[in-house]
Amino acid sequence: MPAAVPIHGLHHFAYRCRDAEETRHFYEDILGLPLFHYIRSDVVPSTGEYCPYVHIFFRMTDGSCLAFFDLGDDMAPAPSSNTPAWVNHIALRVDTVEQLEAMKARLEALGIDVLGVTDHRVFKSIYFFDPNGIRLELCAQLASNSQMFAEQKGIRDKLVAWSKEKAERLAKK
Repeated sequence: MPAAVPIHGLHHFAYRCRDAEETRHFYEDILGLPLFHYIRSDVVPSTGEYCPYVHIFFRMTDGSCLAFFDLGDDMAPAPSSNTPAWVNHIALRVDTVEQLEAMKARLEALGIDVLGVTDHRVFKSIYFFDPNGIRLELCAQLASNSQMFAEQKGIRDKLVAWSKEKAERLAKK
């Protein structure tokens, strides 16, 4: 089997959006992510399927992007019926807790409901929803790189223990 090649980071993460302009306003004007790339097509390149769409990309400072598809039908992405709303989300990094608190104040001043600041021990975060119902998280790292590497010790054993605990719980059902 060929060896895995290095994966250097996130290029983009794509979601459906209800309206490209509404989404642009939120990500560019409110969160400050510049609109970086635009694709307009009637045919999906990977499948050949006919589906008129616009694909928009917002660039973060590390070069990665959040991207959205407006399929022209004014429909937002539907939540998953078997997954709580807090599970699926996009977490984005800011540099400091002060910046995190400043973004919380900005979002709240714009009438956006914000949950947090939540302390996760190694980082703090806030949570809110975009106009498409997509949950977003802004995070400020607290732990150093060496602390995070120390967190990895025994991590596979912890996962094995979780898998065993889950199997036992499911067997009782």
